[in-house]
Amino acid sequence: MKQDLQNVTDYTNNNTIFMVWNFKDNAEVRIVFNQLCKLVINLNNSVNVRFPVSRASCVMGIGYDAWHQLNLPLPLPKELVNFVPVTGEKHTAVSSKGDLHFHIRADNTSICYDMAAAISDILEAVATSAEEIHGFRYWDSRSILGFVDGTENPQGQDREFFSMIGDDDAAYKGGSYLFVQKYIHNLSAWKTLSTEQQEKVIGRYKSNDVEMADDVKPANAHIALANVGDDFKIVRDNMPFGNISTNEMGTYFIAYASTFSTVEKMLNNMFIGSPAGNYDRILDFSTAKTGSLFFVPTFNMLDELSSE
Repeated sequence: MKQDLQNVTDYTNNNTIFMVWNFKDNAEVRIVFNQLCKLVINLNNSVNVRFPVSRASCVMGIGYDAWHQLNLPLPLPKELVNFVPVTGEKHTAVSSKGDLHFHIRADNTSICYDMAAAISDILEAVATSAEEIHGFRYWDSRSILGFVDGTENPQGQDREFFSMIGDDDAAYKGGSYLFVQKYIHNLSAWKTLSTEQQEKVIGRYKSNDVEMADDVKPANAHIALANVGDDFKIVRDNMPFGNISTNEMGTYFIAYASTFSTVEKMLNNMFIGSPAGNYDRILDFSTAKTGSLFFVPTFNMLDELSSE
């Protein structure tokens, strides 16, 4: 990873905390934000020195409304907007407010906890926590549904190409678009399906993660619709989460992308369908509860913002 880039290209870790914070109305947020930028830089430097093999990092993203409330530089990143819901005949990709997003990860849970606590200590005076999800690696990177998640992720240097803004938006080159959704799974309904039926919903064989042949894979299978072509990829870092006693089990979908339009193509295919009406069958068992878009600055950008 290049020194200046927030760690959007790393591979899925064992432990993750996702946090969404919203600024309070009329709060004096700019001074706190400046402190927060310095803190995020410091946290990343510190964990790299103290725990060099832990693969620990903290990535901060900034939402559209927060950008304006903080009086950050104009024009904005070209595709930074408030996410507009994608509504199909049966399912909707909802939109939810998000001013700041934090993606905290490490092999050691204690590191995640301490970074989250440090961020919360600074923010709690001017912002409220809208979401906090503790994700974990489930077996060999499987979702709670039992299938491997993220097989189509780009690998190696392609991760940087597909996740980071390029020369087409030179002022924000090296930054990234970050889109997140919290999905809750209906496991009771899912478990009524046979393994063969589940495989047709996903488009892969459950035990070995091999993709079905095109003449076998249903047109409404998840990977048939979520994969929009080799030229349009994203870096996913999805993590399962859950509370067994409340039966709130789900997947936190997180995508880093060089263009948000790539994510929009996926969402349109999944929720509206391709063609319209041929929606992603997985949505009959997985409900999107949130949906927010953020911009992830480089460390140099964070340093400049903290000095303004």
